[in-house]
Amino acid sequence: MARITDDILNEINKVILGKETEVQKVLLAILAKGHILLEDVPGTGKTTLANAFAKTLGLDNKRVQFTSDTLPSDIIGFSVFDKASGQLRYQSGAIMTNLLLADEINRTSSKTQSALLEAMEEKQVTVDGHTHALPTPFVVLATQNPVGSAGTQLLPTAQLDRFLVRLSLGYPDRASQVALMRDRHIGNPLENCRPVTDAKSLEKMSSEAMSVHVADSIYDYVSELAEASRKDPYVLLGISPRGALAVCRAAKANAYLDGRDYVIPADVAAVFSDVAAHRMVLSNKAKLHEHTAASIADGILRNVKRPDVREFSSK
Repeated sequence: MARITDDILNEINKVILGKETEVQKVLLAILAKGHILLEDVPGTGKTTLANAFAKTLGLDNKRVQFTSDTLPSDIIGFSVFDKASGQLRYQSGAIMTNLLLADEINRTSSKTQSALLEAMEEKQVTVDGHTHALPTPFVVLATQNPVGSAGTQLLPTAQLDRFLVRLSLGYPDRASQVALMRDRHIGNPLENCRPVTDAKSLEKMSSEAMSVHVADSIYDYVSELAEASRKDPYVLLGISPRGALAVCRAAKANAYLDGRDYVIPADVAAVFSDVAAHRMVLSNKAKLHEHTAASIADGILRNVKRPDVREFSSK
């Protein structure tokens, strides 16, 4: 399946120029059956990235522009009375899709944000006491704009913990910017983006990625990193057990994309900051000294010794 993942990345990189690392991290999160939070200023290609992935992976997708009046029922659906049967009938919301683009999720109420919690964790929604399974696969790709606070609601810590990774595309370099303007002078490259796989094949790749072998010493390494985050003087709330599990899942997906069936310490280091930073709650002392969660996560990586594990195959 390595060839298919290469084809997926190549197809996406035709649309999102100069962001090969970020594109690979999004695919990594999807293979790890996780959700992605893109935090960036407007106009950097967040929506285009989501649409390119949906088209290349052959997934059904829906987009919700979150606003202050977006209701939970708009997302998870609601019940309506069916005269013919005399019973309530479930009317699905935007959540019933493979890839949900939750645009500017921080511009809606906490109640609406929290409506996604069950769906993101359990892959199901409950309306009027009835549970409805979501399509497989199911991925939330949410965006938020860190610039300007008017009309925004910070995501609850419990909600942030449901996102496998938090990423930022950032501005393209000059060469990529020139190529982007040239390509879009005569059309939209997204229109030429071709499907490389489908939902069934993607599920198979995800299962293979999650079957990647993890040695006990790697589990110890991840646990030590999590403990270090909890003991850091600048951190009020460190990495939870769910966060440690997320690091392991992401590391397995990273190994899979590198063509290995086993995890090495470098896989953990490659994903740790993206998986861990948004899960940590910083103290006022950290803000006073202008420390960010990402810089603290990088510091933890430097201070915790990597295990001396020889590369080996699970076979």
